[in-house]
Amino acid sequence: QVQLVESGGDLVQPGGSLRLSCAASGFTFSRYTMNWYRQAPGKERELVALITTAGGNGDYLDSVKGRFTISRDNAKNTVSLQMNSLKPEDTAVYYCNTKIRWSNYWGQGTQVTVSS
Repeated sequence: QVQLVESGGDLVQPGGSLRLSCAASGFTFSRYTMNWYRQAPGKERELVALITTAGGNGDYLDSVKGRFTISRDNAKNTVSLQMNSLKPEDTAVYYCNTKIRWSNYWGQGTQVTVSS
């Protein structure tokens, strides 16, 4: 079955960095666009970044442009999100996601807390 497992979330001070990883299995990873979403308490889930099958620079939410970088390693079936210059407003649960045919698949989420 399709599985997405996030890791790397932590408590970090403003200005700090974290690297999130998502391990994928159960599908042909290299053939699908991969996404990172986040959701803060009381707020809508929002798309943070995506990376197509071709890789490259990815696409980003305006508020994280220049600070976050999405990447993928098709040989390892992983997608990562490097987060630099973190701000308190980045605090959220971060989710790995992909859409296969008509179905969305989600990881369990990993908590990122940015606080002094």
